[in-house]
Amino acid sequence: METQKQLRAALLSSPGPGHLIPVLELGKRLVTDHGFEVTIFVLPLKASRAEAEIIESAMTPKLLNIVELPPPDLSVVALSPNATTVTRLAVMMRETRPAFRSALAAMEAKPDVLIVDLFGTEHLCIGDELGIPKYVYIATNAWFLALLLHSPTLDKEVKGEYVDQTEPFNIPGCKPVRPEDVVDPMLDRSDQQYREYLRMASEIPMGDGILLNVWEDLQVETLAALRNKEFLGSVANGPIYTIGPLIRPVRPAGLEKELLEWLDKQPSESVLFVSFGSGGTLPAEQLVELAWGLELSGQRFIWVLRKPTTKSLDGSFFDVGKVGRGDELLSFLPDGFAMRTCDIGITLPSWAPQVDILSHPSVGGFLSHCGWNSTLESIVNGVPMIAWPLYAEQRLNATLLVEEIGVAIRPKELPSKKIVGREEIERMVRLIMVEKEGQAIRARVKELKSSTENAMTKRGTSYESLRKMKEDCKLRIHQINKAH
Repeated sequence: METQKQLRAALLSSPGPGHLIPVLELGKRLVTDHGFEVTIFVLPLKASRAEAEIIESAMTPKLLNIVELPPPDLSVVALSPNATTVTRLAVMMRETRPAFRSALAAMEAKPDVLIVDLFGTEHLCIGDELGIPKYVYIATNAWFLALLLHSPTLDKEVKGEYVDQTEPFNIPGCKPVRPEDVVDPMLDRSDQQYREYLRMASEIPMGDGILLNVWEDLQVETLAALRNKEFLGSVANGPIYTIGPLIRPVRPAGLEKELLEWLDKQPSESVLFVSFGSGGTLPAEQLVELAWGLELSGQRFIWVLRKPTTKSLDGSFFDVGKVGRGDELLSFLPDGFAMRTCDIGITLPSWAPQVDILSHPSVGGFLSHCGWNSTLESIVNGVPMIAWPLYAEQRLNATLLVEEIGVAIRPKELPSKKIVGREEIERMVRLIMVEKEGQAIRARVKELKSSTENAMTKRGTSYESLRKMKEDCKLRIHQINKAH
């Protein structure tokens, strides 16, 4: 009787904690649940404590083989000093192709399947060169994917800038996208990041399928539209596999002793966690208003404090390790803030073990930038959100969370457009933490928490979707081998 061959998967992650976490978690899931042998190729920024910690923790226990690719020489590329994060990431990934090819060639055995994230779509051709199936992992939600895949059509249909339009953009079978909610690359059609974004959208159909970090019950209608071949699905070549929520696991010793002791003393669901992800920053004026809003609310809080931005709201993405010491950071807050709030709040400089904090029973709210990793971590732990989108696809995520999924509230004005005042911050914090109006949101997020648990169990929809991807992958290998 023929024994089952263990499939070898090569996964390529673009730089940054937000991209690295879902790729690593997918790798772990392929190994532990589906018997793959996995090598993950990463391009570290070497700028972030979070990133270094993520890579280190992924190596213990040694489920994955992690290969760090050498940083590309960007001095040979005509890259503007003002290039956006999207442009810089796209260029870095493009320039790393020779190193990735060499690293694959150096493997003891050729991989059986290639999986790349969104910024790695230019590497799908390597799958063809090796004669193996290749997949694209979109580590965010189905609405973003629908907008992305429909963008080449919108590019032909819409005249002028997207943000200047007065009507929402229709996507077949999906919730329309308002002009103010478009993703960052769509803000300026003359910018290189827009061209990179359209390129990625056009390259996704080159793959044999799409892996998506959601579960079936989260976005039923949007997933149905994506799979409808008469509409949007015609631009997606292969199946769409819902494999989420893939998030970092809680670590028993993840919280430092002092922080854990403080949390253990607080009442259940009484603490608001405030964090803007590994790359988000706020203007100095907004930091002051946020501090006053937290203080006026009278609610307990943990605030991951970062040096204010002088440039873009994602200003720390490439230098998140250089974000200031605790005493320096407190100097940006109102005089006496730390003293006045010492009984109810803690400020943590620059970084915190987010999943471990969100999983603590004392945490009952999350003021978040709405990055998809953070969103999933909040839902998995049953924590309602105050949506505070800054950049990338976060405005789209915030609208999804507030208007469709029903697990968040948000300011009246976009924080990326206007300073949110202390009175409004106080109102939102109290609503989500103590007011009766917030109870429906709390109930909804707990319902979704239960839904995620069901999806990730053996025989749950996400488990079965990844199992189906494995079977389809083996069939595709057979087809490719037969053709040759």
